[in-house]
Amino acid sequence: MSSPSLTLAAWAGSWLSGHASPDDVIDALHEWAPMHLVSASDAAAASATGLPERGAADGAALLLTLVRRIDTAGGAGVHLVLPAPGDVRALPAGTAFAAAALAAGEGVVVGAPGTPGVGLVPTVEGPDVLRWTVFAIPSVPEPAVDGGLGAAEFAIREAVRDAASALSGIPTVGTDGRRTDPRALIAEEVAELAWHRYPASLPPRAVRVLDTADQVAAILTVAGRGGGMRAGSASGAASREGALQPLWTAVRDARVGAVAAALRAEHHR
Repeated sequence: MSSPSLTLAAWAGSWLSGHASPDDVIDALHEWAPMHLVSASDAAAASATGLPERGAADGAALLLTLVRRIDTAGGAGVHLVLPAPGDVRALPAGTAFAAAALAAGEGVVVGAPGTPGVGLVPTVEGPDVLRWTVFAIPSVPEPAVDGGLGAAEFAIREAVRDAASALSGIPTVGTDGRRTDPRALIAEEVAELAWHRYPASLPPRAVRVLDTADQVAAILTVAGRGGGMRAGSASGAASREGALQPLWTAVRDARVGAVAAALRAEHHR
């Protein structure tokens, strides 16, 4: 799992579809932090959810209650969003949720498109605390990526193929001027992502797409890291940046598309 939002979307959707228990969802969330706080962003969010207008409620179980109350479609109304600067698809324009999700790079939207719903954005408040801020959304937008698992798998493979030659052609050296082998760093990144479990009900193809996206994300993280590694020249740095941007978009699309398709499959199973 690459983010708390992906964990919540995948596990809550599986639970609402009848394929996981509430304890399974809570255990998965606790792998990110032992304490989860839930707070309303403003009076409108408090009114829509029943949360206190001030302060925060404690417990991951409260997240499940909130999601179940808003999503009456058995998991079909849970949507992962992974926005980035220049890519704000599936965010309700001009809302506080959109601004918060963009700043965090992640969020979960709950509700049927075209109807009022809520958005949840996680923020780390310490090594043991994850806060979920809940926002009221006047009208849930259509999902940004909705082409199914085949489209998600094709997109991530195409992006990797198109950028592979550009990335491999850029000399990478350490800050001490010597060439370095990034394979160990990539393996560390992959291991960190693999620490978080997927629901057993996720289709194998969805897991394969998510694993591929994690592999690509690990490579991109290492390739773009400033400390310890750098491109061998200014032109190399520019070339690498140009190659990384569409790959990061493909990673986000693959993750969002795989989760959306998996939840649809679970809902109709």
